[in-house]
Amino acid sequence: MFISTDEIAQTVKMIQQEHLDIRTVTMGINLLSCVRGDIQATCQAVYDKITHTARNLVSVCCEIETELGIPIVNKRISVTPVGMIAPHDIDGCVALARTLDRAAAETGVNFIGGYSALVHKGYTVSEKTLVESLPYALLETQKVCTSVNVGTSKAGINMDAVRDMGILIKKAAELSAETGGASCARLVVFANAPEDNPFMAGAFHGVGEPECVINVGVSGPGVVKCAIEAVRGQDFTVLAETIKKTAFKITRMGQLVAKLASERLGVPFGIVDLSLAPTPAVGDSVARIIEEMGVGHCGAPGTTAALALLNDAVKKGGLMASSHVGGLSGAFIPVSEDEGMIEAVQKGSLCIEKLEAMTCVCSVGLDMIVVPGDTSASTISAIIADEAAIGMVNHKTTAVRIIPAPGKKVGDVVEFGGLLGSGPVMPVRQYEKDSSSFIARGGRIPAPMQSLKN
Repeated sequence: MFISTDEIAQTVKMIQQEHLDIRTVTMGINLLSCVRGDIQATCQAVYDKITHTARNLVSVCCEIETELGIPIVNKRISVTPVGMIAPHDIDGCVALARTLDRAAAETGVNFIGGYSALVHKGYTVSEKTLVESLPYALLETQKVCTSVNVGTSKAGINMDAVRDMGILIKKAAELSAETGGASCARLVVFANAPEDNPFMAGAFHGVGEPECVINVGVSGPGVVKCAIEAVRGQDFTVLAETIKKTAFKITRMGQLVAKLASERLGVPFGIVDLSLAPTPAVGDSVARIIEEMGVGHCGAPGTTAALALLNDAVKKGGLMASSHVGGLSGAFIPVSEDEGMIEAVQKGSLCIEKLEAMTCVCSVGLDMIVVPGDTSASTISAIIADEAAIGMVNHKTTAVRIIPAPGKKVGDVVEFGGLLGSGPVMPVRQYEKDSSSFIARGGRIPAPMQSLKN
């Protein structure tokens, strides 16, 4: 890969002044070979395979950081959805979660994803048990991230799973009440979950993936904002071209890091995820990009159109820079992880309903949303169902990572710390009658007409 001196100078400026980084290098590991005759033996096989395969992941990433001067913020592992190898009892599932946590600590990664179940068309016995274990697995671990895929455009939406997730999210929040329900920050409910996503909490090593693979997630909201400051007042064609060129530069850096990590670890390169993933740091916000485009406050009229342009331009620019693009790719809008989003909520310009509209055109969905602790399980399930429907009908990935913070009410702020930031408690509209009768129906919402493409 040839990189000019001008590109190097621009990259140095983006790193030093504009918060450019590699958000994550994630190693995916297949665990299907670890199934044994009893849970203790399976746990040992899982631990041994992860710690052996990923033993050099962190050190190699640190070498690349030092060599190139490019920050690699997170080093992570994703594994085969554990629902595929889980035992039929909750204690056994939790033992597997503790094993993943120990393996993550041993390898030095900050998160391990894949304590997951793919139940969009129905439960297996193992997956049902794993889903029921989620609150307890999250309580007993620090680094394990969990996800459940409840719908796809081909299968429809498993409303039994949607109902269950509302109940289990409430339970996870209650068990972690001392931390504001922080367990829920490591739990995401998907529709159309991608198999090669390097970002947490939704990363897992899909069944179509190789034995082991390196996936890289790039970021850079600050870089994009600085770029579009130079074209204030110019038309949308110029704006889109500017974002495309900037995304190209960001992705080139990600491609280089992925290539080096792949070669040095002796593991195939999978994909570069082009997502603009914000952080709580000032100057690293997707909301501020939207405002720089000319929208008065994030959430005001024009926000969804601005986000659509941003998402499309990021993908077009990134596709020219890497042969293998995947994951989620686009722009994330997590509330607690974006200082501009937090301010927009506090000012009243951004509400859950507007966020839902924005999820039609962003990378994922309702991400890191904190709601009052007394929000009912059926209301949470209904929010999940709405997001899953958007994903199903539009053939896109959508997700819900929602935190009903115990004892908190609208106006309170819950501190999660680190990359997770702080979440202002957002209001959930209350009506004379709730959606509990809708959620109680159960069964499956059929796939839409456009799914019949064969």
